[in-house]
Amino acid sequence: MRVYLGSDHAGFELKSALVAALTSAGYDVTDCGPPSYDGDDDYPPYVMRAAAAVAAEPGSAGIVIGGSGNGEQIAANKISGIRAALAWNEETARLARQHNDANVLSLGARMHPEQVAIGFALLFLQTPFSGEARHVRRLAEIAGYERSGTLPPLPDGE
Repeated sequence: MRVYLGSDHAGFELKSALVAALTSAGYDVTDCGPPSYDGDDDYPPYVMRAAAAVAAEPGSAGIVIGGSGNGEQIAANKISGIRAALAWNEETARLARQHNDANVLSLGARMHPEQVAIGFALLFLQTPFSGEARHVRRLAEIAGYERSGTLPPLPDGE
């Protein structure tokens, strides 16, 4: 599986560690930047390129990294077809894939020790989507809105 990574200065060290860990785990890793540490850089150019690459390549995944991971998740989710989820423990990393079929994981480098964050990334990448009908239905509602801009209908009686 190809995995696209993008970060900012706060996530640069963790991104570098993820490149090494994921490559050694057998993943085909593409680093979308930044190419070197710059304490004044912004995350959108790198994170959005990683997310756009995932959207253009079905079956790939992305990992975006910043200080908290919040802004990176928001930026990634602006790309059509991306379902980016912020993980803060093993359960959220697993459920992002299992229930939400997330294709991008967002990590906060300042929130977790490096090895813990790498563990979240590996768990995310190794967890399959459950395919349960209720999750498929919900994802279809989101995708429908993304295509048409029309909100999903409310259940009868609401």
